[in-house]
Amino acid sequence: MRALQTVTYLGNTVCAKGRSSMNMHNKLPDPDMASAYSLPADTGRATQRRWVKPALVVLLIAVAAFVAWKVFGAKPAEAPPVSSVPEVTIIVPGMSAVAQTITATGSIAARRDSAVGVQGEGGRVITVLAEAGQQVRKGQVLVQIDSAVQTQTSRQLAASLRSAQADAQLAEANLKRAQALVGRGFISKADIDQRTATRDGAVARVGVAAAQLAANEALIGRLSVRAPSDGLILARSVEAGQIVSPGVVLFRLAEGSVLEMRAQVAEQDMAVLKVGMPASVTPVGSTQDYRGRVWLLDPVIDNASRQGIARIALPYSPGLRVGAFAKSQIVAGEAMRPVLPQSAVQADDKGSYVMIVGADNKVERRSVAVGTVSDIGVSIATGLNGTERVVASAAAFLRPGEKINPVVAKTAA
Repeated sequence: MRALQTVTYLGNTVCAKGRSSMNMHNKLPDPDMASAYSLPADTGRATQRRWVKPALVVLLIAVAAFVAWKVFGAKPAEAPPVSSVPEVTIIVPGMSAVAQTITATGSIAARRDSAVGVQGEGGRVITVLAEAGQQVRKGQVLVQIDSAVQTQTSRQLAASLRSAQADAQLAEANLKRAQALVGRGFISKADIDQRTATRDGAVARVGVAAAQLAANEALIGRLSVRAPSDGLILARSVEAGQIVSPGVVLFRLAEGSVLEMRAQVAEQDMAVLKVGMPASVTPVGSTQDYRGRVWLLDPVIDNASRQGIARIALPYSPGLRVGAFAKSQIVAGEAMRPVLPQSAVQADDKGSYVMIVGADNKVERRSVAVGTVSDIGVSIATGLNGTERVVASAAAFLRPGEKINPVVAKTAA
């Protein structure tokens, strides 16, 4: 067997047959055979150069094509320019007939709130005969104060009165006897005068004793605290066994059981209201309306809040509690006013306002006074005449002086 001989050809290893497979890396023993199987070294390098040049040409063509595509290729279509002026929906409200219902808030109070206390000297309370929320009648005893000492004093004064009356009767009898004897000369004129003075003094002492007794009886009567009028007990601040004195308020009484709501009304609405207008009052947390009428309009407007007080008289009902907060609606007829959607009216620490669009399509702030709020929208009491172009819903996102593209809102068919 011939051994294999390795020959390098174009970078590859070629195995030649030899005598031994284990000596394939050994030198060939026969020079002629070696020359027959080996290739010249210049032939491998030339072959490599032939492959390099086409590769470089292909690479250069690819680079040139990429550059040409970048420079002369199709450019993406540019997006149309976006306008910086926003489109904003506007409305021209005009004038609409709206029910002139004036809404106001306030608290419930007694129309006439009477303080009931001790009129006499006071003392220890024996019995309390009334409770808060109870209807009472004029003269009804509410509290009974201990009057044992005053009762004994009355007995003493009554005895003094009887003694004075007896002295007066005796003096009157002595005077009459003396007058019968004066004509016979037994008694002088001076004795008659003396007896007359004695009789008059005794009669005067009777009057003093009677007056003292009456005063003490009146004092005892005032120890029974009584209701000054018919009404509703609003509050009780006394208990049995308590020591009370003059000036201490024991009860608060709503005279006639009539309550009122003191509604805080805007200054411009006070000019519309009149005494006798019907109103409904709804306490906070309640769904029931209580009917009443305006009975008094306070003549003073508060300088800070620019509000007045409209007093709405309400008959007593268990659902009405003094001190509770409530909302009222006073029916004041109809009026022609601009009506806007609620989204058009904004409010901040300076008050309510809307954004209107001027002739140059720039927005500006306009302060307004809100009137009636109903299902159809918000009526504007002052600030608009109905011809303005009002921003419908984006007023909170616009700044005064900002230019917009106004779009008139479509009205519902």
